[in-house]
Amino acid sequence: MTTIESVVLGVPDPSAAEAFYRAAFGLDTRLGVRASEAPSTGFRGFTLSLVVSQPSTVDGFVASALDNGATVLKPVAKSFWGYGGVVQAPDGAIWKLATSTKKDKGPETREVDEVVVLLGVSDVKASKRFYVDHGLEVRKSFGSKYVELETGKRIKLALYPRRALAKDAGVAEDGSGSHRIVIGSDAGRFTDPDGFEWETP
Repeated sequence: MTTIESVVLGVPDPSAAEAFYRAAFGLDTRLGVRASEAPSTGFRGFTLSLVVSQPSTVDGFVASALDNGATVLKPVAKSFWGYGGVVQAPDGAIWKLATSTKKDKGPETREVDEVVVLLGVSDVKASKRFYVDHGLEVRKSFGSKYVELETGKRIKLALYPRRALAKDAGVAEDGSGSHRIVIGSDAGRFTDPDGFEWETP
């Protein structure tokens, strides 16, 4: 099984980005940053999700992100699926903080249950074929609407139509230039049909 070990974000100021992510989310080696001045405007075509156990943990992560310079794209709220909100980090990356639970079951924690990379792609079925051809296995598939791939426990990967992902994030779908994200995996080095780069960590 292919495993995603890390996600590296291209940022204009690595020191500032590292300080933000350490203070906001306390992420471990699953997230890295590197200097990048690659042109990038509008929606970069991906979001990152932190899935947690309960609403108070969502609130805590959102509060610490805002305290350290993030902006709200979607305020936290209950939904059919659970409870969550969306923020944009100072470097421009979009983060969704969410839980499937609508009520707290204990004290607030800073534990992250899952890190999920959601790629907004132009053709979900074509991207699915591409990734299967590169050795990834399909975990869930809902035709042209959503595909989740087997990538181990460290970081999960899913494919969404670009427009649907932008709507979920609360932003316009328009964007151009670099995605400013590189996925580190044992699948090897390649670039997918939508320009998302993979490398060996």
